[in-house]
Amino acid sequence: MTYSTDREAKDLLIEVGRLMHESGLNRGTDGNFSCLVDEGKHLWTTCSGSAKGLLRDSDLVKTDLDGNVIEGDAKPSSELKIHLCVYRKNPLARAAVHAHTVGATALASAGVGLTEPLLPPVTLQLGRVYVAPYAMTGTQALADSIEPYVAENNAVLLANHGALTWGKDLWQAFTRMETLEQCAQIYLQVRALGTPQYLTAEQEQALHDYGVRLGNFAK
Repeated sequence: MTYSTDREAKDLLIEVGRLMHESGLNRGTDGNFSCLVDEGKHLWTTCSGSAKGLLRDSDLVKTDLDGNVIEGDAKPSSELKIHLCVYRKNPLARAAVHAHTVGATALASAGVGLTEPLLPPVTLQLGRVYVAPYAMTGTQALADSIEPYVAENNAVLLANHGALTWGKDLWQAFTRMETLEQCAQIYLQVRALGTPQYLTAEQEQALHDYGVRLGNFAK
């Protein structure tokens, strides 16, 4: 298992922030990102109130796994707690991306998850995407709300709030957010057209097993 160096982590956070903004997945100061370093003992994360498309080194903070700042002068995002929950509960997770993407947030605000086998990329890459119960942003209650969905999946919707994805590195966490948003948009279109045509249980299981072989899920 490999981890980014401090410099690599900071460069990746800046680049992912730029890509999230340019692709329309994130706007203004919304969202937050993080990735583990130092063999998983510490992490770098975006600071509170930072414009994610214009991140600089001064917008990044290094903390321990209890959220204590060990490097950087800024204040970590108040939503660092949801990232820490992911790292505690999913052994494959080494980076996480939180955003308020339009399609995924619409589903989250309607209480609609992507838990039925409709789209192969969801089953193959993300697992079952549940909607965690509403909790106040920045609180431990928000982190607690996602805990039941973290270990066996790679994404979760936050009720009336947004979405969170994670992966083996920031690129994977970022691309999973892209996948989640694309699938959310497709689902909304399918519902507008009529009744979704779901995959069979056997087809769903075959996709999940393939995802396990690809290393997307723990065995």
